[in-house]
Amino acid sequence: MGHIKITFGGGGGGGVRLISKNCSATVGQVGNVGANRKNLGMAGSKRSLDKRPVVRGIVMNPVNHLHGGGEGRAGRKKKPTAP
Repeated sequence: MGHIKITFGGGGGGGVRLISKNCSATVGQVGNVGANRKNLGMAGSKRSLDKRPVVRGIVMNPVNHLHGGGEGRAGRKKKPTAP
């Protein structure tokens, strides 16, 4: 018919499957599985990967961000509205 025999495992422990010729698949194992869980250790390691530090707008100065400035931890400033 239109099938291919594929053997899994080496030696006597593997199994045999019939797969259609119309199917597409990759054979093997996924690589680099734990890459997103790797601990970089310090900020310099992150900078070498071209990642800039993330700074919240509320801690910036008013000239740099809409939420910046103010004394203490005040909330977001509202834009003035014309009557």
